[in-house]
Amino acid sequence: MRGAPLAVKHLGLVDYETTWRAMQMFTAQRGPDTPDELWLLQHPPVFTLGLAGKREHILRASAIPIIPIDRGGQVTYHGPGQVVAYVMLDLKRRGYGVRELVQRLEQTVIDLLAGYSIQAERRAKAPGVYVHERKIAALGLRIKQGMSYHGLALNVDMDLAPFQCINPCGYEGLEVTQLRTLGVEENAETVAQKLAGQLAITL
Repeated sequence: MRGAPLAVKHLGLVDYETTWRAMQMFTAQRGPDTPDELWLLQHPPVFTLGLAGKREHILRASAIPIIPIDRGGQVTYHGPGQVVAYVMLDLKRRGYGVRELVQRLEQTVIDLLAGYSIQAERRAKAPGVYVHERKIAALGLRIKQGMSYHGLALNVDMDLAPFQCINPCGYEGLEVTQLRTLGVEENAETVAQKLAGQLAITL
């Protein structure tokens, strides 16, 4: 149902595992009339390993914790300066499935970047958003009984060095980029506000 209520929450810098467990609890306890929620936040440095994740994609040890989790996909990195958007949606109520949700999330980021005069694109069979062959936004979702959680991560102004410890999203040699590198000087909080507005339209 287009225009279904969407409660937007800006949570700041929050622990990964605590937030993940909160998403699981919200999804498990929600009822047919529970409004959908969008959480905008940042995480302290952490690697997360999805359900299909292979340890061989972690190339070297570091002090950054590695947390196996229940989203799809391989390994990725979260850290301060990256905007994370978690989408807790009742997809049955909204009338579309996971494939369309992925497309809508990707299109949201593409449209957001177009507002900064940055041309971005998606790739077949490699979810996410790319600029000049470098990944700027990663996607990972979990669907339980038609309910989604997890979401997308957009690199804004962060330390990209930890990505060198992994094959991002399981792709050897994949390079990453961020808005700061592309000349955007807005901070993560400002970008999060714009992303929230764009998601409210797209979802």
